[in-house]
Amino acid sequence: MEFENLGAIVDFAIEKEIEAAEFYTDLSKEETFSGSARMFEEFSQEERKHQKMLEDFKTQGVAASIEDYQFKWITDIKRSDYVVDFEYQKGMAYNEILMIAIKREEKALNLYNQFQEQADTETGKNLFKILCQEEAKHKLALETMYDDYMAGMGD
Repeated sequence: MEFENLGAIVDFAIEKEIEAAEFYTDLSKEETFSGSARMFEEFSQEERKHQKMLEDFKTQGVAASIEDYQFKWITDIKRSDYVVDFEYQKGMAYNEILMIAIKREEKALNLYNQFQEQADTETGKNLFKILCQEEAKHKLALETMYDDYMAGMGD
C-alpha cells in the first residue's frame, strides 16, 4: 500500500483506528456476557487512545506519549496464522468472535509495520513502532482468551 506522504499514512491509520473502536463498541453492545462486553469496550477505548496518538502526531508533529513509551517484546502465539478471514455476523459463537478480533489485530499489526517502513522521520517511525507493539499486545490478549476458552470447551 503506497501513500503520497506521512500525512496520508496518518490519515489512513486514524480511519482504521476509528473503525476498530467502532467494531469493539458494537461487539460490547451485542455480547450477552458482561465480562466479555466489558473486555470489548476496553479494547474500544484502547483503539481510541491510538486514534488520539495519531491525531496528536498529525496536529503537533509528535504525540506526547511517544517520549515515555517503554518497548518490550510481545510474544506471538501465531494462532491467527492458521485461520482464514471471515466476516462478523450477529449471533456468532464466542470463539468465532475472538478469532475475527484476532485477525483484525493481526492486520493492524502488519499495516503498522508497513507504515513504520514508509515513515520518513524518526518520530514517525517511532510512532508506528509503538502502534505495532500496542496491536501485538491486543493480539496476544485475544489469542490467550481464545486458547483459554477453547481449553475450557475441551479442545
